[in-house]
Amino acid sequence: MRVLVVEGEKDQSELLIDGLRRHGHDAIAVGSGAEALNIFENVDLVLLDLGLSDIDGIEVCRRIRAAGDTPIISFAEKAAELDRILGLQAGADDCLERPYSFRELIARIDAVMRRFGGQRRPLLSRGGLSLDSESRKVGLYGRAIELTRKEFDLLHYLASRPGVVVSRQRLMIDLWGHPAGAGLSAQASRTIDTHVSSIRSKLRESGWILTVRGVGFRFCQD
Repeated sequence: MRVLVVEGEKDQSELLIDGLRRHGHDAIAVGSGAEALNIFENVDLVLLDLGLSDIDGIEVCRRIRAAGDTPIISFAEKAAELDRILGLQAGADDCLERPYSFRELIARIDAVMRRFGGQRRPLLSRGGLSLDSESRKVGLYGRAIELTRKEFDLLHYLASRPGVVVSRQRLMIDLWGHPAGAGLSAQASRTIDTHVSSIRSKLRESGWILTVRGVGFRFCQD
């Protein structure tokens, strides 16, 4: 299941991502409401910190709910009872009071997803390209594309963010588990370039993944 963690505290975000991945989830993190609103449509569940610094978390919750039925579990401090109530009224399916245990979070996730019938939207379609996150199958205009596990993860990650420039460092952190505070080595950069080159070769065209010189890559479906 693809989970979006919207958390303003970096340390807390990293703990959540690590725990969710250990439980078999495809977890990604953003630190602002603006980033969350750009990509939430491509995930199965949103874990939302109501205390964001750029856009009020309750407003983020309201906008996500207005756009569709993506499940939302929000977080609020123990003293912020009003925020918890407003979050639920804005469309959150559940709200956890901080501090909470990770076991409780997993139990809440399971309960919310049962109400939604389990995992949602496993198929991601971009133009003639389709990626099924459950079977990990890729098709391009009806032609099956054989990708390695890491190639699939990389292509799915970029395709989930069409038009967004993703840095090499962000890819190493989210897909290869590279430490967030560490610099990007030449070897790590070559690793990403090699995977991108292989994906382009298998898709038989380079236009799906564009290189942004000196920064990273952008998925283009036009």
